[in-house]
Amino acid sequence: MARALSSCKHLRMLTLADDLGNLSYVVAGDGPPVVLVHAGVADHRMWDAIVPDLAERHTVIRYDLRGFGASAPPTGPFRETDDLRRLLDHLGHERVRLVGASWGGRVAVDFALAHPDRVHSLALLAPPWPGYHWSAETVAYDEAETAALASGDVDAAVRVNLDMWLRGPARRWEDVAAGLADRLRGPLRTSLVNQEINEKHSQDAATGDIAVISVPTLVGIGKLDVADFQDIARRYASEIPGATLVEFATAAHLIALDAPAELISVLGPFLDR
Repeated sequence: MARALSSCKHLRMLTLADDLGNLSYVVAGDGPPVVLVHAGVADHRMWDAIVPDLAERHTVIRYDLRGFGASAPPTGPFRETDDLRRLLDHLGHERVRLVGASWGGRVAVDFALAHPDRVHSLALLAPPWPGYHWSAETVAYDEAETAALASGDVDAAVRVNLDMWLRGPARRWEDVAAGLADRLRGPLRTSLVNQEINEKHSQDAATGDIAVISVPTLVGIGKLDVADFQDIARRYASEIPGATLVEFATAAHLIALDAPAELISVLGPFLDR
């Protein structure tokens, strides 16, 4: 990438605290604001490789969802869309470019539906679809994770998730870039440890028709991703008016980790619109 993350202008690592809990966030760069919302198996560091380039032209905001990374797990009912609104209010940004990966993509969709006046554009990278009829392969993954966590074997649950979301169904571990599994293992473990309490307190529910989304929308999907998510990506691209679908040939589920250069080549011009 263009330069190391440490050289980004105005890098700030701060915590937003109030009676709803703590959110850890990082801000880098100058220009129109872009918010990056991480996947449910990661934290804000999944975006490290693309931030330096984005920060040359934008104020790049990353944060950890409740119970992920450095953000404390919830202690009571919460909505992730409310957390994002609070963060934008705290930072003084009325309208932002919103980029979400996997579960973060669904948070981005729900925020755009709840606060359409606050979203300039929307980029969704392998987002899930509420109520989707999952394939036997995805159900088997969920059952394996559930069994591992029920037995107290978090390490086994981490391995199940790395196999599913980082390696994916279409490649061997030898084909995954060196070091990615080690980078993801810690954030993934944190998310699994806090998963039960997050699910207990989360009040987010998908509402609204995505056909009403009227901002420029990009939908990205890795061609090495699980078949269910490839189908879902095409559904988003067909049902959001004017949405553009982009396929990443060398990526599985986590495009920002697998193909950062390719992602920047697509996101850069899109976010400049």
